[in-house]
Amino acid sequence: MARKSIYTDTFAHANPIPVATRIGPLVESSVIVGYNPGTRDMPESDATQLANLFIHMEAALTGAGASWDDVIKVDFYTNDADARARINPYWIERFPDADSLPSRHTHMNPDGGPPRISCAFRAWVES
Repeated sequence: MARKSIYTDTFAHANPIPVATRIGPLVESSVIVGYNPGTRDMPESDATQLANLFIHMEAALTGAGASWDDVIKVDFYTNDADARARINPYWIERFPDADSLPSRHTHMNPDGGPPRISCAFRAWVES
């Protein structure tokens, strides 16, 4: 199976790393941070960073021919113990069916510093 690198207009790495990679039905993202879409500017607001993460995830999913329905797991990385509660509204908006939720894990980064929150996801696309 051929590997396909996924790049988006909303988010890009400074190094030669795609936003996500797809091989067959498996889609894995690289780390995604909350830069303002189309820039490498980090907003001050935690809420804006978090909203941007979901914008970038959706763009990567679309680029991979996937959707929110294909997401298996999302790992969040944060230095804020209250991040879980702030993630929940965005999570429920994308995954409203409690019987069909992807797995989620929030990893605490005690070192702090920007970005205050980042994520990586995994998806499985049947088509």
